[in-house]
Amino acid sequence: MKTVELERTYLAKFLPNNLKNGKEVLDIYIPKFARHPVLRIRKNGDKFEITKKYPVKNGDASKQTEHTIILTEEEFDELSKLEGKRTSKIRYVINYNGILCEIDVFQGALKGLVLIDFEFSSEKDKDEFKMPDFCLVDVTQEEFLAGGMLCGKSYDDIKEKLEKFGYKKL
Repeated sequence: MKTVELERTYLAKFLPNNLKNGKEVLDIYIPKFARHPVLRIRKNGDKFEITKKYPVKNGDASKQTEHTIILTEEEFDELSKLEGKRTSKIRYVINYNGILCEIDVFQGALKGLVLIDFEFSSEKDKDEFKMPDFCLVDVTQEEFLAGGMLCGKSYDDIKEKLEKFGYKKL
C-alpha cells in the first residue's frame, strides 16, 4: 500500500498525563551500512510490516511517501535475521483535539529520548497546527532525529544536538 503521510515531529517537554496501553515497537532499518536507511522492518505489538519511507520532495520531512506491506509473524521473524540497525520504543497513541498523536518513549541505548508525532489529513491542518504545551520544539526537519538516523545510536551520540534545543532527558 502506498500513501503520503503528513506529519510533524516534536521533542517532548514532558509526558502527557494518563498515558496507557503503550505498545512495544521494534524497528530494524536496513541495509545496516546505509547512512540513513529508508527501509524498515517493524514489530508493533502483535502487528508486523515492512515499510519504505522517504520525503516526497527533498528538504521537507513533513510530507513522506510510504510504501507498506503487512507481514506475518513468520515473515517478520525471518526478515529480522538480516543485519540491520535496531531501535526499540514504547509507543502511546492518543487523540489530541481530533489529531492522531504518537508518543515514542525510546528504550535501550536511546532511553531518555521522547519524540511526539502528529499525523494530519490535510496540508492545511498540518500548516495551521499549534504546538501543545507538552511539546518542546518542532524537530520535523532535523535529520538526526529521523528513524533511519536514530537507529543504532545511543542517547550520548545525540545528546549535544538535543541540548541545543534545551531538551532534558525524560
